[in-house]
Amino acid sequence: MDERYDSYCAVDPLFYDSLASSAAEAPGYLTDRRPAPGWERESKDDWLIHAPIGGSLPPQGWKIHVSARLDNAERVLARVMDYCQPRGIPFKHLRGPRMLLMRNSKYARRAASGKFITVYPRDDAELELTAKELAALLDGETGPYILSDLRYGDGPVYLRYGGFAARYCLSPEGQVVPAIEDATGTLVPDRRDPVFHVPDWVTLPDFLAPHLAARNAATTTDLPYRIDKVIHFSNGGGLYEARDTRTGDRVVLKEARPHAGLDATGADAVTRLRREAETLRRLADVPHLVRVHDEFSFGGHEFLALAFVAGRPLNQLVVERYPLVHLDADPDAYTRWALEVHRQVAEAVEAIHAHGVVYGDLHMFNIMVGDDGDVTLIDFEVATPAAAATRPALRNQAFAAPRDRTGFEVDRYALACLRLALFLPLTAMLRLAPEKAAHLAEVVAEHFPVPPDLLDEAVAVILGRTATEVGTPAGTETRTGTEARAVDRCPDRPRIDPDDWPALRDRLATAITASATPHRDDRLFPGDIRQFAGADGGLNLAHGAAGVLWALHASGAGTDPRHEQWLLDRVREPASGSRLGFYDGLHGVAYVLDLLGHRTEAVRLLDRCLDEPWTELGDDLMSGLSGVALNLAHFAGRTGDGRYADAARRAVDLVVGRLGDVESVAEISGGRHPYAGLFRGGAGVALMLLRMYELDQDPSLLEHAATALRQDLRRCVRRDAGHLEVNEGWRTMPYLGEGSVGIGLALDQYLRHRDDEDLRAAAEAIRRCADFPFYAQSGLYAGRAGMVTYLAARDEVEAARRQARLLSWHALPFRGVIAFPGDQLLRLSMDLATGTAGVLHAVASTQPAGTGLPFLSPLPGATPAGPTPPAGG
Repeated sequence: MDERYDSYCAVDPLFYDSLASSAAEAPGYLTDRRPAPGWERESKDDWLIHAPIGGSLPPQGWKIHVSARLDNAERVLARVMDYCQPRGIPFKHLRGPRMLLMRNSKYARRAASGKFITVYPRDDAELELTAKELAALLDGETGPYILSDLRYGDGPVYLRYGGFAARYCLSPEGQVVPAIEDATGTLVPDRRDPVFHVPDWVTLPDFLAPHLAARNAATTTDLPYRIDKVIHFSNGGGLYEARDTRTGDRVVLKEARPHAGLDATGADAVTRLRREAETLRRLADVPHLVRVHDEFSFGGHEFLALAFVAGRPLNQLVVERYPLVHLDADPDAYTRWALEVHRQVAEAVEAIHAHGVVYGDLHMFNIMVGDDGDVTLIDFEVATPAAAATRPALRNQAFAAPRDRTGFEVDRYALACLRLALFLPLTAMLRLAPEKAAHLAEVVAEHFPVPPDLLDEAVAVILGRTATEVGTPAGTETRTGTEARAVDRCPDRPRIDPDDWPALRDRLATAITASATPHRDDRLFPGDIRQFAGADGGLNLAHGAAGVLWALHASGAGTDPRHEQWLLDRVREPASGSRLGFYDGLHGVAYVLDLLGHRTEAVRLLDRCLDEPWTELGDDLMSGLSGVALNLAHFAGRTGDGRYADAARRAVDLVVGRLGDVESVAEISGGRHPYAGLFRGGAGVALMLLRMYELDQDPSLLEHAATALRQDLRRCVRRDAGHLEVNEGWRTMPYLGEGSVGIGLALDQYLRHRDDEDLRAAAEAIRRCADFPFYAQSGLYAGRAGMVTYLAARDEVEAARRQARLLSWHALPFRGVIAFPGDQLLRLSMDLATGTAGVLHAVASTQPAGTGLPFLSPLPGATPAGPTPPAGG
């Protein structure tokens, strides 16, 4: 699970949303309601900004951060306001308690954690005096340690050098990021790492030298443990493999930071660590549980040493063995293994219950399985006495019980989800539609010989009913006998049938338009959490309004003129820092506006893009010059304007100049080209070069396209079944966006121009990735919809339609029609990259008049390609 997503689930039960984008924080802080003559206040994102009317600040410098806990934040804010306002010192603070809770939660960004108030001194003299006097005023107050800053003394005051004004530049990877000026006046990225850092050209003020020395004096030399490996960091602390130097025992050290890593109740990581140690000592005689080795404090942090568990997390083993991905695996053997794992877990949970304890955090990441098959449960920080009848304050949403379950029922619900998830790991969707459990059980029965009574029981527990009330969701003891019955067991479930076009199109389009929020400025259609990255995240092709409107138009569903106007209004004056790319920025918006008939506005926006330093962008299709070149060439053909053609060729020259050769590229990461795939890797570069070759007939562009493709293929790994996937180091990816199928799509396009035995063999190996019965997500960029699009682009219509029908596994009811969950499956999404608009496009691509993604066909005025390669594989 991507832990970033959890914090976007706190606002809306159906859609990802940001606290900063929702209604004003209520309640806020009482201190804010005091009149402040001569001051103005502005709400921006998570913050309330306070400044003297007519005041000014330098664009960058040393800033002061103040941290606070939930229970002292009001008092700390009042003291800082009382200090700053009479002195005319600008400051900002988080808008309310919920913001502070989320900023300091366990899975919050570590670099931003603890920052409650930011004070902006105007020069070094004011910086020194303000830091000194605020530290005295706040003496005795506590708050989370701010990892990115230098602590001033022992209180909640911290300092960091960075930007005051909102300025942006391009990172070395070609991304738009916050910026500061270096010694030459050049804008460079304003580093915001969870480690204190002083830019090379900045001198640390003398008064901070003792505080830096105190920070650097901390050492682990006297610690009786040798840390061998970092397993994981969260905002609550770290997890480390270590060895006890006194005994030689291997252990896992759990670190807890005080006042940080908050859960839903506001309890910090230290509170939970102590609870975990107490619980594990109470359960010392229960089998299948991790054991306590030691407890100690160091540097103000609490540590729990646990006996090292030899084994691997269950989720990793499922990924490696799963028969619906590894088609050569034996479903019968897998079923025996999975049921045995579940039996051991259930046995351990029942023993925990016998001691009057609720585990509360049962999921695949917390189940270790040894080489001998023995199971060990880990992570007891939310375990509680059953008598408390409380709900876990932290949870994995794929196994988290609904609000009506407390006590032992919380664990029994998780056990039921585990039984389904071992065979179909889609239970995160059950938070959106519990009735989906019956459908998941049917799919399990179709593919695995799981006893029907076990599936009945799991569905009954999830729905809070008896097995008799649920009925038998699965069939008889053999898969052959279940298939006909399982299909019709839930006749009201959402179905995806491409033969039902255009009625299916209309249902999907109805869901999309019903979700629209034209009253909001930040987004029109709910989608992925990337909508909330910057002021323009809700506008672009990938995750914003432009992509949804494009999908509606391209599928023939039509668009609402009011929704088009919403987009026009918000790009009339693009926000500072707006991205320029095709899929994540203004170039893509211009493309869609022109498609929808707004040529004047589209050209105006395109010209705005050309006035920006676009030549410094990266090379990729998503954000960089490959997408820009294609869009400029497209507009050159549409308008006849030579400026766009010239700019497109300049972009091509820049990309070619950076490309290098195949041998100069690192296998997995590093170098100039650290990514692979259609949107961020060489495949997107190759696609652009192929389209430009069709325009210019320059054979060197074909050579460069082949180089870009081979660079991507060097980052692929051949799996046991013979298919190729992109190797990301810790996982392999088959998907359209950043996986091998996106490379395959570009390979197919290349092979239409020039045959190559090695590239054709790679294309055939990649083609096998589109035959899996299971994909964890339904989205276009990283899910099944992308496979549908890829197969349709190969003219394998029947194969594409087979995969499109399996989209039913993810289909969920929404306002009487159908919608799809976004990435991580925790909330519905309507965007193109992750949600319902992407599914709409994918199914539309299987129809006779279906269209592919932008630029999969030659540009206006291009020479047609040669014959297409044979379909199949």
